[in-house]
Amino acid sequence: MTPTILVVEDEPAIQELVVINLKHAGFLAVRASSAEEADSAIRAALPDLVILDWMLPGQSGVALAKKLRADERTRELPIIMLTARVHEEDKVQGLEAGADDYVTKPFSPKELVARVRAVLRRRAPHLAGEAVEVGDLALNPATHRVLAAGQPIDLGPTEFRLLFFFMTHSERVYTRAQLLDEVWGDHVFIEERTVDVHIRRLRAALESSGHHERVETVRGTGYRFRGA
Repeated sequence: MTPTILVVEDEPAIQELVVINLKHAGFLAVRASSAEEADSAIRAALPDLVILDWMLPGQSGVALAKKLRADERTRELPIIMLTARVHEEDKVQGLEAGADDYVTKPFSPKELVARVRAVLRRRAPHLAGEAVEVGDLALNPATHRVLAAGQPIDLGPTEFRLLFFFMTHSERVYTRAQLLDEVWGDHVFIEERTVDVHIRRLRAALESSGHHERVETVRGTGYRFRGA
């Protein structure tokens, strides 16, 4: 699953620099030049992380961050402030507004990408792009490969995303609605029972290695991935 990063920056040269480096790092970058444009983009499709400039035309980045934190839908949305405001009190204000990290201009594009990965690793590990292992089951999002005891397992793209999410969120029960939001995205409108179809396909693909038993049905609630 390619993480989507919303870049909210009104200076075209800086916006372009950030977008190019994000794309080179394997992310999908969406642009916005104001808080209003960002708000519209987020309503249309929830991104996986927001890079947010403080000084924007109209509503400020800090005001937008506070708004996102006050909304249940966007309360957990990772935010990195990218701003020329370098004083300690500015950093404190940005972090207290809800930012997960604070990067000052001028900045190193490589460092910014590293900060993006670090925030995703903390807030949404299934989007950080790093390989994950549970027992002898290994999944690598960069190569899009799954191995069980060294043997390849063939998965469709949806089953791959579903397994990646499960492996990075083991032992917790998720409802069908939660899985739809996390794996398919909250802007995709499909039947909750679609989850059951992909669960069956995932179990079938894992059956030969015995890992199908890790995908547990929790009656009346949803599904859980057993990590131990």
